Amino acid sequence: MVILGSLNQAIDNRQPVALCLIVRTGGTAPRHVGSKMIVFEDGRTLGSIGGGSIEECIHNEAIASLKDAKPRFINYDVMDNVSSDSGEKRGTLSVYIEPFLRKPTVVVIGAGHIGRSVVYLANWLDFRVVVSDDRDELCSPELIPGGDQYLPVKMGKIPEVMEIDQQTYLVLITRNVDIDVDGLPALLKTPAGYIGLIGSKKRWHQTKQRLMEAGVSETEVKRIKSPIGLEINAETPEEIAVSVMAEVIAHCNHEKRSYRKELLERSI
Repeated sequence: MVILGSLNQAIDNRQPVALCLIVRTGGTAPRHVGSKMIVFEDGRTLGSIGGGSIEECIHNEAIASLKDAKPRFINYDVMDNVSSDSGEKRGTLSVYIEPFLRKPTVVVIGAGHIGRSVVYLANWLDFRVVVSDDRDELCSPELIPGGDQYLPVKMGKIPEVMEIDQQTYLVLITRNVDIDVDGLPALLKTPAGYIGLIGSKKRWHQTKQRLMEAGVSETEVKRIKSPIGLEINAETPEEIAVSVMAEVIAHCNHEKRSYRKELLERSI
């Protein structure tokens, strides 16, 4: 119960964790069916499924599952002498590993009509939603309902007040080039999984030129997707929100497939 309680607490706190559960044993095994261990993102563990090389192997697989978001089913041979290749097999055990990851976060920067529609749709799609705007009077749940967090700060200050990781998708629905040029350099220093910027091709050309004049590298600039959204001839704020979130979902699912491909290549 302690392990399951800690698992639930980690999930509630948006802390990535993997559950390792012995589902089958044969012969002589160090732990019985139902034994559990949880592995946190930083490598810490709680519980045990046998210790020694068994636990080291499962621990490594659990960490990998937190990176690629893919469950594991591991069959392990228990040896008489686990430190020697010459040991004889005395049993087997099978372990199921289930990763529990934090919800991906969409950060909507810009509290205008389009931003409001993106917040609504992202919330409906079950993303964690952060709303940010440098205008305090607009960045509120009364004007833009559906956010999990509201950050009335300048764009460049966002990395200072929230954690941004690869599961964070930055949607910039900003009102002019000056705001973009001022705030984007700080966002580009984060590991955000996606950075999309609204605007015409002309506006993006101006933004890109000014960013590079300010010392932002071409490699960093290439991380920005602009104009934002899939091309569906969207016109209304609601249609643009559909276009934007469709692109975010496509990017998110592409990353998952890339992780799976990398795992397959490592296993060959």
